[in-house]
Amino acid sequence: MPKVKSAIIGSGNIGTDLMIKIMRNSASLEVAALIGVDPSSDGLARAARLGVATSHEGIEGLLRMPEFQDIRIVFDATSAAAHARHDAALRQHGKQVIDLTPAAIGPYVVPPVNLDSHLDTQNINMVTCGGQATIPIVAAVSQVAKVHYAEIVASIASKSAGPGTRANVDEFTETTSRALESVGGAVRGKAIIVLNPAEPPLIMRDTVFCLCDAADEGAIRASVERMVRSVQEYVPGYRLKQDVQVQRVGADAPLRMPQSNAPFTGLKVSVFLEVEGAAHYLPAYAGNLDIMTSAALRTAERLVELRKWN
Repeated sequence: MPKVKSAIIGSGNIGTDLMIKIMRNSASLEVAALIGVDPSSDGLARAARLGVATSHEGIEGLLRMPEFQDIRIVFDATSAAAHARHDAALRQHGKQVIDLTPAAIGPYVVPPVNLDSHLDTQNINMVTCGGQATIPIVAAVSQVAKVHYAEIVASIASKSAGPGTRANVDEFTETTSRALESVGGAVRGKAIIVLNPAEPPLIMRDTVFCLCDAADEGAIRASVERMVRSVQEYVPGYRLKQDVQVQRVGADAPLRMPQSNAPFTGLKVSVFLEVEGAAHYLPAYAGNLDIMTSAALRTAERLVELRKWN
């Protein structure tokens, strides 16, 4: 079967990594175009060397390209602010949009949690890199016990954060927090991102804290471990940094809920993760790129499988 044609808007770190990942790994997709706004960007230069059509004129350049007519899927790897304009233009042409920005115009998709739930919508949002890493863990705990509060901290190497990522920090926290609730199942969610300037750059690390009802501790650990294996199917470098920690919170160890300050009794679950990238574009420390682009590719390939585009 011929591969389904796709385009990527955004020639920075995320867009270039996604292009290389599709070209190397996908049996059902091909990259027909890479679009940017900086004619001197490394991503556009690489695409041209690889035989991919390019434009440095943004969405307007894509719409004018002869390849545009045959493109079925458009990945947006720019910024939340730019995505609203891109989505409006692409909807007029009936293109399937996979949004790698925190714009959250479309529903959130985290592959091991709700991959098939929203594949009939024209715009799908991939949340954030921190969301892709941590929401599966919150969902795994939610499968065993009600999660009243989930807090995540995503620490990424500063060198892996391009201009788009830096411009989206506020949107990152808001979008990830909402998705911890709507996809992860937490009643309340909070997200924090840290751009770590350490040299040499450190691998992506994620910390997940959940306050949940009392439940079988072994069942919680087993659910988290199963979820980790599910993510590893498309992100091999995703792993637990140490065993899942479960602490009972009762009258002898008082704790108050963040934000509401209400007294809490139940379980505190702590999960520590690291994500090593496949080093398709940036070095292996950039696991934040790898989990985001891998999740987007997984979603697109599932769309191709279900839609059966000719």
